[in-house]
Amino acid sequence: MRRSEIPSLDDLRAFETIARLGSIRAAAEELALTHGAVSRRAANLAAALKLSLLEPEGRGVRLTSEGAHLAQAATRALGTISDALQEIRQHNAPTPILLSCERSLAMRWLIPRLSGFQDRFPETEVHLSTGGGAVDFGRARVTLAIRRLDFPLHPGWHVQSLMPELMGPVHAAGASAGLRDGDYVALGSRTRPEAWDTWLHDHPEAPRPRSIRMLDHHFLMIEAALAGLGVAMAPFVLVRDEVARNRLTAPLGFDPDGTEYGLIAPGGRVEPSSVLALRDWLVQQAAFELKASALPRELL
Repeated sequence: MRRSEIPSLDDLRAFETIARLGSIRAAAEELALTHGAVSRRAANLAAALKLSLLEPEGRGVRLTSEGAHLAQAATRALGTISDALQEIRQHNAPTPILLSCERSLAMRWLIPRLSGFQDRFPETEVHLSTGGGAVDFGRARVTLAIRRLDFPLHPGWHVQSLMPELMGPVHAAGASAGLRDGDYVALGSRTRPEAWDTWLHDHPEAPRPRSIRMLDHHFLMIEAALAGLGVAMAPFVLVRDEVARNRLTAPLGFDPDGTEYGLIAPGGRVEPSSVLALRDWLVQQAAFELKASALPRELL
């Protein structure tokens, strides 16, 4: 048979579905067609081929020997077409971007802003993972990573500066923290245990706390400060929103600690337009933070 003589694919698919499911009613449900439409398509196929494919059996139908032979071939052929289409769709589907970010930075800075990127690029799927320090891009399948650059950097990485780390003491707005007279509890994070000692060394005029209490992570330390439990030594980028909302006060401002945040990617990789768009957006967001850090506290 010449290919030009192959019958309608719609008729063939209707017949194959009847054969596979065993009834016209079930085929109609799968194909979202009426019972009559499916029956007519099967009849059209039989007429075009001049073969008897189905015969009545009680209140249903059954396959003839010719119908069973054709149904087997049709199932194989349609399965091959379905598999090919699935492979094509998977190949052409946009690959999600896996963005790795330090936990507190993700919770208090990135996630509250990420909807802005998704609104601008709704077709780009961004997945988040949390982590700190070096990144195994191959094993973790990470596309981009945001890190505080306080560890040795692999020479094969592409590292783009985002913003300097600024540190300063903050406490709940309206609370009498005793920061200026030394009657306060200093809150620190075990992920950066030297932060208070470093800041006090650089600010010899500042009153010393009566005690220092350590919490496991920066986000816990900031929540403790919001609850009035003490004065937190906090990165500006993590408390900027709370200061702007007047939930936290930063009476002595913020100072650079000599480190910075960077955007890390494996070198030698051609980045698709979606990754470039995310990279540009992150750089833009970091620029906003740099601009905000230069403003007086009351204008944040």
